Amino acid sequence: MLLGRKTLFVLGLILILVGVVQWRARAHEAAANAVFPPIGELINVGGVTVHAKVVGSGPDLVLIHGASGNLRDFTFDMADKLKDKYRVIMFDRPGMGWTDTLPKDAGAWNTAAASPAEQAILLQKAADRLGVTDPIVLGHSYGGAVALAWGLERPEKTKALVLVSAVSEEWQGDLGWQYRLTGSLLGSTVIIPVVTAFIPFGFVQKSIDLIFAPQRAPEGYNSYIGAALALRRPSMRANAQQVNTLLPHIKQMVAQYSQLTMPVEVVHGTADTIVPFDVHAKVLMTQLPNAVLTTLPGIGHMPQHVAQPQVLSAIDNAAERAGLR
Repeated sequence: MLLGRKTLFVLGLILILVGVVQWRARAHEAAANAVFPPIGELINVGGVTVHAKVVGSGPDLVLIHGASGNLRDFTFDMADKLKDKYRVIMFDRPGMGWTDTLPKDAGAWNTAAASPAEQAILLQKAADRLGVTDPIVLGHSYGGAVALAWGLERPEKTKALVLVSAVSEEWQGDLGWQYRLTGSLLGSTVIIPVVTAFIPFGFVQKSIDLIFAPQRAPEGYNSYIGAALALRRPSMRANAQQVNTLLPHIKQMVAQYSQLTMPVEVVHGTADTIVPFDVHAKVLMTQLPNAVLTTLPGIGHMPQHVAQPQVLSAIDNAAERAGLR
């Protein structure tokens, strides 16, 4: 009887802890949603909601953000510097910001995550709804892989690509213990809710510092970007699944890069430790038939903020090479 009471006590305590974690996680998600609501329009694409923001006029320019991000990365100040020359179309990728997860990312744990091609196809359908035609497509980091997939899916209807710190090549080793953990069954069902419920704001700031290193994030970026949106349970799960399953898709895409005959501008920092220059940009230049490389000495993973003039120049170069200027 004593053992039975102890067992019941432990089970009761576990249930209470689970309840507290889930309650706090829901509360934090509700707060994130309230503080960082959609800033664009919500488009229904076959039952999947896609969040898009459109500003400016001119040739169509699509911007695709990286892992754990959202379109606010571009609305911080970059879109305002482009809107007088281009019609700028920014999307939240599937599972990020206010775009729904694709069905493959919706489960608590699923190794068949949405591929860059599947993400590109969804965003292309949303772009069609917005009347986007023959766009320049810019992708940053993971978004670079989606931009490459966009070009492969619609080579005749993509005027140019701009790849900023883009994931493009096979790499050796793993992606670190964080992605191994959050991409596992245990991490998805247990660790992610705990992170959502209890992660301190200081940890988020430190993570942003690491992404920008060796530079610093611009003033006001941390409070503007909406990092709390990426800490919601569905977003963390989708992000972990997408990143953990990216390598096989990259291997398939590499064999098709010779088909990307449109103008391509590659912008990459030599101090990027997240998507290393030598592994990605340097190799990619040997695979694309019509690419120009802008090398950024000493610049880390976020050129769109810390080397913005060079990124804006690459966009203009792409437009000129594509006959849009």
